[in-house]
Amino acid sequence: MKTTPCPCESGQPFARCCGPLLAGESAAASAEALMRSRYTAFTRRDAAYLLRTWHDSTRPVTLDLDEDPTPKWIGLKILSRSQPDGNNAQVEFLARYRVGGRARRLHENSRFVREDGLWYYVDGDIDDGTAEGEARQ
Repeated sequence: MKTTPCPCESGQPFARCCGPLLAGESAAASAEALMRSRYTAFTRRDAAYLLRTWHDSTRPVTLDLDEDPTPKWIGLKILSRSQPDGNNAQVEFLARYRVGGRARRLHENSRFVREDGLWYYVDGDIDDGTAEGEARQ
């Protein structure tokens, strides 16, 4: 039986990694696990999961993932993680994707909060490398 690797690049099969989180069968055990599952949700264009795991203080009313051309997410690397206390954490990551045949990078330092035992994405500082990439061309 073939197992599909999880898009979050944890090395685990999707069915044992982000699959149960996206299906609502389990909750993320850490901010990093939530961030990985949110990346996977982007690869699957699962706006409902992204909204459900976004803290209500910063969550948009809707989330449109129907960009044209559609980004193809191709890789995730965790750069750092920190948890200064039991209910706040940060995860810095680099996500790679293609849009219209061009490679792009999204570098973000995301902030998370835990409430009632559940982790939520709050916001993040983004450096998508656009200016850097344009300067190199």
